[in-house]
Amino acid sequence: MANDLSPRLLAIVNALPLRQGMRVLEIGCGPGAAAREIARRIGGGHVLAIDRSAKAIAQAGAASRAEIAAGRLSLRQVAIEDFELEADEKHFDIAVAVRVGALDGRHPEAGKIALRRLKAALTAQGRLFIDGGDPLREIAIHGRTARA
Repeated sequence: MANDLSPRLLAIVNALPLRQGMRVLEIGCGPGAAAREIARRIGGGHVLAIDRSAKAIAQAGAASRAEIAAGRLSLRQVAIEDFELEADEKHFDIAVAVRVGALDGRHPEAGKIALRRLKAALTAQGRLFIDGGDPLREIAIHGRTARA
């Protein structure tokens, strides 16, 4: 539920242009609170929450059993710069990242790789949102102008 989200994460989830049935990639999911709320809001859609940390994925798995069992949420331990769609995996409509160094400018070389990985993982109309705006900013993935 939204009540396990911090005010900051709740503002970020509220700012996402979510629709029923979407496929959402959450990058750097930590314990999975935002991923669970996104899964709740997109109904029959699906959230793949990734994190480079095995501990974070374990915490997210323990807290997300119902969403995982319902097929609305899945988890994967992987860094965004190493992420690839699996053979039978559909592309994502939206990707969101909060405090991810490869995407917020802290690690520019990893960021270049991460953007290539995201371009391959998102639909042609797919959108990437990261923290640092009010509360989000959009990063151009497919040649579109970034939006605040």
